[in-house]
Amino acid sequence: MHHREFSSKMGLKMINLPVLVLSQSYEPLTVCRARRAIVLIYQGKAEMLENGIGFIHSARESFPVPSVIRLAYLVKRPYLERKLSRFEVFNRDNYTCQYCGKQTRQLTLDHVIPRYRGGQHTWENVVSACVPCNRRKAGRTPQEAGMKLIRKPSRPGYSPLFNIPYQYRQTKLEWQKYLPQ
Repeated sequence: MHHREFSSKMGLKMINLPVLVLSQSYEPLTVCRARRAIVLIYQGKAEMLENGIGFIHSARESFPVPSVIRLAYLVKRPYLERKLSRFEVFNRDNYTCQYCGKQTRQLTLDHVIPRYRGGQHTWENVVSACVPCNRRKAGRTPQEAGMKLIRKPSRPGYSPLFNIPYQYRQTKLEWQKYLPQ
């Protein structure tokens, strides 16, 4: 592999790295790609708060790859109702089985009261469950299966963390000081 090939592959990988975007008041807003963050910084619409892992080079300039940026202007964020989806339920439950407490990426959705028994597909009746717990519970209620929920399921309230994917909240250490605990 030639140096130029390696450099361009590294550059492509770096421009796609996730960047935490904060509001003017340091509230987590979203995650964007490094390419977008660099454009916002270059246009004076954002400032870099945390440096990433290197530089992206153009024909004339080098740009540091940011890890956290802060917008220079005020953003009015509308409250968005969370749609019930696998991703949102796993996110709400912090990728944790609500029966045994195991944290894993191998989760299923479980209807606390089974659908065939009249249980609804709602925030208040759907939880994350690991495969062994879901099999053990089968088509029964938690009481019938002798299992206890760690936390009663509920509709998630507003939290800026819902815009930040769970895997980044756990792995991006430089983001921690900007995220509510």
